[in-house]
Amino acid sequence: MKIRYRITLLPFLVSFLASAAFGAGLEDKVREHTLKNGMKLLMVERHASPTVAAWIRFKVGSVDERSDERGVAHLLEHMLFKGTKTLGTKDYAAEKPLLDRIEAMAQLLMAEKAKGEKGDKGLLEELQKSLAGLEAEAMEYVVKEEFAEIYAKNGGSGYNAFTSKDGTTYLINLPSNKLELWGAIESDRMRNAVLREFYTERGVVMEERRRSYDAEPEGRLWETFLATAFVAHPNGQPIIGWMSDIEYLTRTKAEAFLRKYYAPNNAIVAVVGDIDPEQTISLAEKYFGDIPPGTQVPPVTVEEPPQQGEKWIEVIGDAEPQLLIGFHKPALSSADDYVFDVIDMLLASGRTSRLYKKLVLEKQLVTEVSAFSAPGNRYPNLFIIAATPRAPHTIQEVEAAVYEELERLKTEPVADKDLQQILNKLEYEEFRQMGSNGGLARNLTEYEAVAGTWRYLIEHRQKVAKVTTADVARVARKFLVKENRTVGFITKREEGKR
Repeated sequence: MKIRYRITLLPFLVSFLASAAFGAGLEDKVREHTLKNGMKLLMVERHASPTVAAWIRFKVGSVDERSDERGVAHLLEHMLFKGTKTLGTKDYAAEKPLLDRIEAMAQLLMAEKAKGEKGDKGLLEELQKSLAGLEAEAMEYVVKEEFAEIYAKNGGSGYNAFTSKDGTTYLINLPSNKLELWGAIESDRMRNAVLREFYTERGVVMEERRRSYDAEPEGRLWETFLATAFVAHPNGQPIIGWMSDIEYLTRTKAEAFLRKYYAPNNAIVAVVGDIDPEQTISLAEKYFGDIPPGTQVPPVTVEEPPQQGEKWIEVIGDAEPQLLIGFHKPALSSADDYVFDVIDMLLASGRTSRLYKKLVLEKQLVTEVSAFSAPGNRYPNLFIIAATPRAPHTIQEVEAAVYEELERLKTEPVADKDLQQILNKLEYEEFRQMGSNGGLARNLTEYEAVAGTWRYLIEHRQKVAKVTTADVARVARKFLVKENRTVGFITKREEGKR
């Protein structure tokens, strides 16, 4: 967590008191309802404005993909904007046979391509030409961006989606009198999604990968860093997938993943704003209640083996030097994760944090430093320190300074006043994040999915308050050690090796 602002006393006290009151009352403000098909509905009434935030979180992310499915969750995030049997098409009955012919042609093309050098190049060119022709023919039936256009015409804003390791979320802000429109659209998408323009959109994702990862040293560093840190667990695989993964994803495979997991029993819905809970329950039952449940997302059973020694990777590229230092740590569900929240804020939260004071203000070694947990929260992850060296200082100088501060955690007791300040900052930041309807909806769906209950929002502050200076030293000595460490950095091409 990073806080890049100063907190003056009076506003802080007002917000702190409001935060405490909000947390204490959240238990009474959240209304829960579970449909017979398993869909979980979380509602909070807020009548400050005639608006509502509606978030749907599916408890399936890239960590749940098999090795032959990597990248499918992210690609489906794109595809579910393409419409349904009634939206996004001029005539689905006429369009569907074309979509089936496109899929058959694409399967033939990929089968021939998979032969590599033994493949028939002439046949490949013929199949590619035929596929392009069918796709162009199918475009005659497509109505572009119809979801977005309907929402926009009805006062919607912030219409978006995102995929993470842990899940996939679709969100919208609407006037409260348009909530039934949301129910009609989103239930249709959950029931009748059509993956039209699949291979065209797959090409868009491949270009996204080239632009954001393959062509960018920062993207290559992040991917290689995670892949090096995790040798067994899918946390080490990129959310977007490797290029060869994306290249061989098919509509058939994506549809199977969609029908299996993107269903009510794997969905958590948060509706926050100017609502009547009873009416919202009736609306949810009306539109979502008869959608059949899918397959419950199974847990990932593979366990990352303990790291036996320091790992480090170097990316050569035309970019400013960057440093990542990661340590394996427990998942969000572990008691020690609360201790890492304290360590995170102690080291890198604001201008008074230890790393900021030492590396930025005192020694001027870096232009920026931060700490965070990644890449997901459902399973054991990494505690990461990221820093950008300030010229002419080197990666090695920054590394040494960071390790000095980590050793302090193990040997020097943290002052009680520092622990209290951390708790105060945490409460302030949590209140700020939940001040908007969307912020609260995001937190409700996130923690219901990852922690198993939205009440983590309340329990988190209570459990962080119980962290002691002895806990900080114990966790630092256990996890923040060389043999548990992965180091990644970017070196400019002319600067040579580490």
